[in-house]
Amino acid sequence: MTSPGREIFERVHKAVRPRTPLPEIVVSFRPYADINNVIRRRADRIEVSLSDMLEGSPPPVLEAIAYILISKLYRKPIPEKFATRYRLFLNRRSVRQQAHVIRRVRGRKWIGEPAGVHFHLEEIFEDLNLRFFGGMMARPTLSWSRSPSRTLLGHFDDSHNAIIISRIFDRPATPRWLVDYIMYHEMLHLKFPVEHRGSRRCVHSAEFRAEEKLFPHFEQAKQQLKHL
Repeated sequence: MTSPGREIFERVHKAVRPRTPLPEIVVSFRPYADINNVIRRRADRIEVSLSDMLEGSPPPVLEAIAYILISKLYRKPIPEKFATRYRLFLNRRSVRQQAHVIRRVRGRKWIGEPAGVHFHLEEIFEDLNLRFFGGMMARPTLSWSRSPSRTLLGHFDDSHNAIIISRIFDRPATPRWLVDYIMYHEMLHLKFPVEHRGSRRCVHSAEFRAEEKLFPHFEQAKQQLKHL
């Protein structure tokens, strides 16, 4: 008996590649730590692994995912209506809440210590908390990153309530105000959570950007970070 998910992927494959012989398509649902979807081509077989969060999803949602994955597999443009449909689904409050719980329960998050060789993140957080937030912001878990990343300079993980700062800044040549700015930026993510507007995610709202510019070394920090 053919599963509904497989039927949808077979139909979409015929639409995307009408002249290509239909390969065997296997669709399975896996307990990923996030809403991840993977498609692989192995000889005459296509293997699709979907997040188990999507099991039982409405057929139009699975159809959108099928168009996205098969288009990517064959390096074709993703039809905008299916990309929008899937984004709208992901931005539903119930879906976001369920994904948040799954990331917290299943996700593995490496978290180190706030004390670096040259800077202590807890001291920096509390100083900024008093200066810019009236001391009213609850302190999340703070940690230096495992490696000195130049691509991910800092991030706030809302699933684990943690701020991680790249260890590349824990150096004697780094000015304190630059570390302050990185921390301040991530603290603003605590104050201004991601907004969901239809199919769009707004990570840096107008309020976020306006308050970010209140940092005394804002322009200097932005220029400094461009060199990284």
